[in-house]
Amino acid sequence: MEFFIYAEDKPDCLHIRQGAREDHLAWLKAPSDVKLLAAGPWLDDEGVMRGSLLIVEAENKKTVTDWLARDPYKAAGLTAAVTVKAYKWVIGRPVDKA
Repeated sequence: MEFFIYAEDKPDCLHIRQGAREDHLAWLKAPSDVKLLAAGPWLDDEGVMRGSLLIVEAENKKTVTDWLARDPYKAAGLTAAVTVKAYKWVIGRPVDKA
């Protein structure tokens, strides 16, 4: 099942995001029960990173929330709010090359 994750940073915490970014990217790339399909920061009107948008594949929502609990951004205190919703990717889905 696919899910989208919309994470919002706490206000005025760009320095926290930048400080934890390398660990966050390594965590995203590490093997896990969650398959990352798409990821990137979302930007405010001035082009400053203010949160993250991820699309993942996992067995269920609990698997996703357990995975998110280990996010270095969360450990660094960056995250203000996270929304996880089931998602049906209809157009533009990447094709797995097996």
